[in-house]
Amino acid sequence: MSGGAGGLRDRRLYLCTPARPDLEQFVAACIAGGVDVVQLRDKVLDARPLVEAARRVARVCADNGVPFVLNDRPDLALEVGADGVHVGQDDAPPALARRILGPDAIVGLSTHAVAEFEAGRDEPIDYLSAGPVVPTPTKEGRPGTGLGLIEQASRSEPPPDGIPWFVTGGVTPDAVPDLAAAGARRLVVVRYLTEATDPGRAAAELRRAIDAAWERDGG
Repeated sequence: MSGGAGGLRDRRLYLCTPARPDLEQFVAACIAGGVDVVQLRDKVLDARPLVEAARRVARVCADNGVPFVLNDRPDLALEVGADGVHVGQDDAPPALARRILGPDAIVGLSTHAVAEFEAGRDEPIDYLSAGPVVPTPTKEGRPGTGLGLIEQASRSEPPPDGIPWFVTGGVTPDAVPDLAAAGARRLVVVRYLTEATDPGRAAAELRRAIDAAWERDGG
């Protein structure tokens, strides 16, 4: 498995995608464009079709040396041989996910406020996500956090051993400079790639914007 916080610290572009008919080709194109972490997040599929979709993504990610995590379900992550699982505030507790998947798996946790972010650092996890910075249909009903959460989170990762964290919500090339200026160093993308007519090209454009912003900011 490609687990552990250390293995995620240098990764910058995290794709979160639902299942789709061209799932394997889509994920492969995004990885070719610069995605270096993949999460399958599908709130509609029942367990068996989700397992089938997850196995397909796991194969693509393994072939490309990219960590693969499954949303919500540590039991199914174990079943498909995923590198780990991502859980939310109302999902299985990180400690349970860790017991199911073991010490070498990746366990990630969503946070939406400073108190959740700070509390999350004490959980048995490998990374946090913070956001969404702006309201997004993928987090229906959840207001945007604005850049304030990102600015405070950026003070909470003491090098070299702080837990890495990723920013979610409205990630596009145009948004990257402001996110970078607020302290973001790792980004989660959904719609900019899942709605792209050419996802490989879109991923490459986004990765170029990220790399340029980090270079300007010394990141």
